[in-house]
Amino acid sequence: MTPVNIQDAFLHQSKACENLGSPFMGQLMRLCGTQDWPQGSVRDRIFGWEGDISPGGQSVPLRLAGALHALHLQGHAGLETVYPPHQTDDTELWGAVSKAILTDADHINTWLESPPQTNEVRRSAVLIAVGHILADRFGLPMRTSELGASGGLNLHWDCYGLEVKERAFGYANPALTLSPDWTGPQLPATLPTVVERAGVDLNPLDPTNPEDALRLQAYLWPDQAHRMTLTKAAIKAAKTPVAKDDAIDWLSRRLDHNEGQLHLIYSTVAWQYFPNDKQALGTKLIEDAGRAATPRAPLAWFGMENDGGARGAALTLRLWPGDLTIDLGRADFHGRWIAWNGMPTLG
Repeated sequence: MTPVNIQDAFLHQSKACENLGSPFMGQLMRLCGTQDWPQGSVRDRIFGWEGDISPGGQSVPLRLAGALHALHLQGHAGLETVYPPHQTDDTELWGAVSKAILTDADHINTWLESPPQTNEVRRSAVLIAVGHILADRFGLPMRTSELGASGGLNLHWDCYGLEVKERAFGYANPALTLSPDWTGPQLPATLPTVVERAGVDLNPLDPTNPEDALRLQAYLWPDQAHRMTLTKAAIKAAKTPVAKDDAIDWLSRRLDHNEGQLHLIYSTVAWQYFPNDKQALGTKLIEDAGRAATPRAPLAWFGMENDGGARGAALTLRLWPGDLTIDLGRADFHGRWIAWNGMPTLG
């Protein structure tokens, strides 16, 4: 029998995947939580896992899903006919997965060692929107600092296009175009200009490395072909290496002000994973830097983060000088929809 904590974690992940538009992942995670596992090293590893394996903890269900998807992307014969675009019943799918768990245990156990790194490029839609409102308000070129940048696919948000209510925003000849379901006011037309960009991650991925490119694709969900298409386009366009460092230590060395430039610090579903002491230190460092900001060297801090709300992530912008906190709205964690409040009149 599957231990109760294992069952709960996989069934919770199943429901989350279904809510995020992936019936296949819902089916796969449900089977992992309800079926008898084949005896072997993978079963022993997962059933004996120490700590919180749930999506809110160490995300073991998604680690396993990524390992299996990587096998499929590499041409695994046993998974070929049961993974999308094919549809199959529970018996056939679990039979194929059970066999892979036994025959490819070394591969799966290696992937279980690392947490998922989903560099969701559709989150760049909110970054493009933020870029437009900052360019419109300040009229300055900007340098950017991304915290928790993974493979750096969202470092180049200004090179992507955004379609909102039949209007085009972002780069004129984009590497890819994002079209979220959008509610709320229209964006200003002012085009942002990024003159310098950098990102940091504890375990950065290099999209130009085939193994890292595979990892970026494997954590996508197999029945969401559009995400795969966008990610492949972003991988092809990626050209800025991500620094390997603690995010707050790295940021502490980037908080100087450049006259005539706006500094945009941002994270998308990353800040919440930083340790509490690092969050507190990072907040203090940014606020201290904010107090030294001027109209000709402003500071912006944007987060698309889980605040425990019932729907998606909160979009929060802080601006200096003035220390203004602006609720820009909410967005789907995968960027499928954006409920935009827009920029208030600040005087």
